[in-house]
Amino acid sequence: MARRHVAGAFCVLALIAAGCGRSTSSSSETAAPAATTAAPAATTVAGGAETTSAGGSETTAEATTTTAADKCKSEPLQATEVGVSADKITITVMADTGSALAPGLFQGNVDALVAFGKFVNANGGIGCRQLEVKTWDSKLDPTEAKNGDIDACQNSVAMVGGNALFNPDVSPISGCVDKAGKATGLPDIAALANDINEQCNATTYLIQARAEPCTTLTGTRDLIAMVGPTKYYQTIEPNLHGIFMVPGDLPTTVESATYQIAGQEAAGVKWDATLKVSGGDSQPSYTPRIAIAAAAGSTYIYNGSNAKAMWTMRKEANAQGLKSVKVWACSLACYTPSFIANGGADVEGTYVWMQFLPFEEADANPEASNYVNAVGVDKVDSFGAQAWQAGVLFKQVIDGIVAKDGPNAITRQAILDGLAATKDFDANGWATPKDLKGFGNCFMVMQVKDGKFVRVFPAEKGKFECSPDNLVTETIDPAVESQKIK
Repeated sequence: MARRHVAGAFCVLALIAAGCGRSTSSSSETAAPAATTAAPAATTVAGGAETTSAGGSETTAEATTTTAADKCKSEPLQATEVGVSADKITITVMADTGSALAPGLFQGNVDALVAFGKFVNANGGIGCRQLEVKTWDSKLDPTEAKNGDIDACQNSVAMVGGNALFNPDVSPISGCVDKAGKATGLPDIAALANDINEQCNATTYLIQARAEPCTTLTGTRDLIAMVGPTKYYQTIEPNLHGIFMVPGDLPTTVESATYQIAGQEAAGVKWDATLKVSGGDSQPSYTPRIAIAAAAGSTYIYNGSNAKAMWTMRKEANAQGLKSVKVWACSLACYTPSFIANGGADVEGTYVWMQFLPFEEADANPEASNYVNAVGVDKVDSFGAQAWQAGVLFKQVIDGIVAKDGPNAITRQAILDGLAATKDFDANGWATPKDLKGFGNCFMVMQVKDGKFVRVFPAEKGKFECSPDNLVTETIDPAVESQKIK
């Protein structure tokens, strides 16, 4: 495999979340953007006053919201687009929630957007109208995902906050016809798009960035992998060797693990095994996996699958008395109350890396606080946070359209133009800035301590670790490499 370092880029693996943001120097710590004063309705422009190296717009949310609000009185409201009536704007959130394989997998996305709609409507609405949120369960099923795309094209102005892992045919999105009969395409502001067909769709914009170059969807190509957290783990245990738990239920999730496996290997990790796991695996299924780790004396277990896989692996490790592992590390998928609730004492010490300020620091950022308060402490999770951020982005774009051209200028094309023009999105200071089709190089690490998630790196509240060396480029063919994973 050819490898090279890449600067200013950012990888997001399907269930392996990454850091976000940018750094104007190679210093190791970057402050999250200071949030502007919270706008009455969740969001308008990206904030960012006085940060050490992560920038943001100097325009305040309050100023843009006031301008948009003034325009609401300027003309009678009309139905301007599919999903935009005189009194309502309709969006769709599609997520895998009802699969028997992983019940409730991305329920957090749905909870977040439903709460976001209520929050927006309670605080003045959006685009001079009320926000209606339609939901669609894609069920880890490509047919249901395509049906959801079709339904959204017919009924909503945009898809927002989605998380459908298996969405290979996005033609209903890319070729979606607008009210004027033009195949403009459907704006898709996804929280996460694992399938490369959705990632690389022209009308899709991501809260989590993509590893794909999107010049080709097959064969050998350059893919970005985040290795910053790996380097941090090496400060805890220099000799990292162990097991990568690959999300094995779908071909797309297996392929998306390949470049992260290669990236960590390039950073110095030796893999004793790369093993597929299923969201439906019970604890006995992990017995042979722990036996492999025990035989190799593994010092490192990395979970690229869902939270259940990690807590089940840890329970079996404790049942077998595995003591050699120094670093149990998980993707963003483990940053959820259910991980601690189900894992209990068995998951103590687990590390989780992430791209935005944690819920535990919501008091430092109004947008994070909006999400936690609207959804409720018991329902917050990492995927829900990204879905809320997608809602923030959608409202920011709508407010910009209204402020510039009035409330009857809201069309799918205008939304797409607004998304294309949006740079350094930071969800009102909740995350470090990122390009919606680009990459960033920042992350932070939490650890489970005494039954709670606690910031461990960087130690200072509000900080992210940012360095160009946090990222590497792996030149591989994911389809070929995925066949080597058993």
